[in-house]
Amino acid sequence: MIDVTIENFEAEVVAASMQVPVLVDFWAPWCGPCKTLGPILEKLEVAYQGRFKLVKIDSDQEQQLAGMFGIRSIPTCILMIGGRPVDGFMGAQPEGKLREFLDKHLPSEGELAAEAEADEAHQLLEAGDTQAALQKLADALAADPANDDARFDYVRLLIATGGYEEAGALLAEPLKRIPQPTRFEALNQWLQCMLFVQHDERGNWEFAQFDALIAQNRRDFDARFGKARALAAEGQWTACMDELLEIVMRDKEWNGQAARKLYVGILELLTPPKPKKQDAIPGKSSGGIELLGKGSAEQDEATQLVSSYRRKLSMALN
Repeated sequence: MIDVTIENFEAEVVAASMQVPVLVDFWAPWCGPCKTLGPILEKLEVAYQGRFKLVKIDSDQEQQLAGMFGIRSIPTCILMIGGRPVDGFMGAQPEGKLREFLDKHLPSEGELAAEAEADEAHQLLEAGDTQAALQKLADALAADPANDDARFDYVRLLIATGGYEEAGALLAEPLKRIPQPTRFEALNQWLQCMLFVQHDERGNWEFAQFDALIAQNRRDFDARFGKARALAAEGQWTACMDELLEIVMRDKEWNGQAARKLYVGILELLTPPKPKKQDAIPGKSSGGIELLGKGSAEQDEATQLVSSYRRKLSMALN
């Protein structure tokens, strides 16, 4: 438990909540219910073993902070995640209710273990140790089989390193969901491109061989699609999408919209990942506390590329 003032609020609450959820307890020395709630919160902080951080703010001494959060009565608790308030409650609560509140928002022990393994995997990838990274991602998924982030990263790395059979097995479950998660369908599209190169006789063709067929018949969509898959297998994403656009502009429905589906899958793979700690959506918490604010992000080069090709597809479909 840490006492927070306006001087250390940014470091102890906002910055800290980017790494671990922070529960902010607004209280005052004269408040009877505060004296009941405080010890229970401190007990839970210990019991949850680092799954959240507890800070206390004296609302009498720190009226500026109380005003920022619109505190009308005490005790009031606000849960901060990713630098934003996500939920809260007013009044003293029994331990059971507090555990329900925390468990609704905090990651489980398995999720924390998976996240730690995944973070190590990313560090290993940056260091060039792909095999060790694969093992860490496998461990992350084993620790938390429901962790779609770990599953996505693991399957993506498996495809990139030729582990097609295992990648396909790991994609089977999410691809059965309704609706299908877009990012897993994107991985499946990429996997099918890799399998095309591996198993189809055209997989070893020079691109000039595809071009020769296309020159004879610009509506030879099989040739165009084969070339697009080969380009995707080599990571030539923009060239692949350019070829797919040629199909979409001539026949949107060809082969069950195969060209559009692969194009959309590539866009998904090229889209920069969102930060792990998401900004809260403005609105009201389940505890009735106003949650205000909105985040903004600057587009980087990859985002601009994706936006450009989204517009191209939209124009081709209209």
